[in-house]
Amino acid sequence: MSKKLRSDVSLLFELVVKKAVALGIDETIVLLWFPNLQLFHGLAQIWLTNSELHLQPCTINMPVSIQNMFRPPVDCSMCRDVYQVDRVSAISVADFKKRYAYTGHPVVITDSTSNWTALKHFNFPFFKSLYSDDSPTLESIRQGCQFFPYDTEFKSLGEVFNMNAERALLKDKSKPWYIGWSNCDSSVANALRKHYERPYFLPADAESSKTDWVFMGSPGYGAHLHIDHVVNPSWQAQISGHKHWTLEPPPECSLDCRGLEVTVEPGEIIVLDTNWWFHKTLIVGEEISITIGSEYD
Repeated sequence: MSKKLRSDVSLLFELVVKKAVALGIDETIVLLWFPNLQLFHGLAQIWLTNSELHLQPCTINMPVSIQNMFRPPVDCSMCRDVYQVDRVSAISVADFKKRYAYTGHPVVITDSTSNWTALKHFNFPFFKSLYSDDSPTLESIRQGCQFFPYDTEFKSLGEVFNMNAERALLKDKSKPWYIGWSNCDSSVANALRKHYERPYFLPADAESSKTDWVFMGSPGYGAHLHIDHVVNPSWQAQISGHKHWTLEPPPECSLDCRGLEVTVEPGEIIVLDTNWWFHKTLIVGEEISITIGSEYD
């Protein structure tokens, strides 16, 4: 092993240990798992390149904290010269593809939802009315159905839609809430997409995911700092309310890159690679925040 490679491995080990301690994970786990990191990643790349294993459900659900520790390092050039989240409008497809689509540079597009009816129709009662009692999305019982309770007591989307109207619509002073879900009900997907369309700035050869991701909640709540374990970059449209984003580079890039912050307003779309940027959100203002988004390749 070359001196530089040994140095790189030592630095990576130090970063992994620091991250583990920050997450409250015993350092012993790192000592046991780290020797397998490079071998596991190399074999995984070969395996996934030559199979459709990544399309199959996992046999064992790995805790997110462990996934974060053993994710492959990223190329820090994606954030090295990024000093702010740009806000742009009337951007051409070619310009978006060159500057933002696959570079890791986050951006807010301010004029992409002007002809969407989602801004008038999407609200808590609307979403509740879309799902039948036997919808798989309500209980996350099908592959592709995910529910994110964050810091709430809810265990499923069905429980969310059963909360009392006063709490749902912020008409009392009960506990705030923030949740998210991936829609896996095809009839609901068809209904949702009557009210929004593919963002105009996406390259023609960029295929959008068929999965809609919806996040909704009250002011003062949001998502904790995390990184996603999805395949592609994504866009997220702010339908109502105001959401403040805090972005942090991955630990291996902390010496080369800086953290970023931006508030996304109603009608704007934020585009970023949530596999590279650690991110947290906070709903600000006095309105319920509703966002909808999807991945693109």
